[in-house]
Amino acid sequence: MKLWIVCVLCVAPALGSSICESESQTNGYLVRLSIKTELGDNAYDWNDSEMFFFRASVAFAMMRYTNNENYTVSNILVCNETKRVSFWIVVSSPSDSSQLVPKHMVEDAIRYSRNRINNAFLLTDQTLEFVGINPTLAAPVQYDTPPWLIVFGVVMGLVCAGIIAMLFSSFIQKTRAKRKHSEEEEETGERVTGNGITCEILKEKDGFDNQGFADDRFTQL
Repeated sequence: MKLWIVCVLCVAPALGSSICESESQTNGYLVRLSIKTELGDNAYDWNDSEMFFFRASVAFAMMRYTNNENYTVSNILVCNETKRVSFWIVVSSPSDSSQLVPKHMVEDAIRYSRNRINNAFLLTDQTLEFVGINPTLAAPVQYDTPPWLIVFGVVMGLVCAGIIAMLFSSFIQKTRAKRKHSEEEEETGERVTGNGITCEILKEKDGFDNQGFADDRFTQL
């Protein structure tokens, strides 16, 4: 029994490596990570623990897409890894490790959980790249108030402000004209009111002499 377990443990990695090498470019995907480009001075080192986490993330994506079919880290095969953090992955079937999951199914599973995988490594579609799998378009932003209604409200506000400004300007002009006219009447002195009686002032107007009140210098005493 113990010998059988040892054989399985020794043969399984060799079998997985063989499948990965032969099928990586046919049924697998090239993965490229640009950690320093995305995080700069806060970039973390890529090591075996990070690789385990990545494989677990892909296994999670496969389980989520297939409604909890029993995928494990051992089903995510990695090969041709380079120091510039690039490698190929293929996914084996949970029921038969010698059989690979169809490529389109892996693509759909990754696209379905792309944001979860990106967030796990603090990366984006551009810095955690699955070559051959197009980035998932973000869902359109839903606004509480439609943008067209906001624009309409702004335009109507400007129109109302313009109308109010015109009316206010017209009122001011009329008030000034009326005040100016009153001042001109006071300066010309056309009417003066005294003791409750209004009388005309003869100013620079033609008149006649009343002889009855004329000063007769030749009247003798």
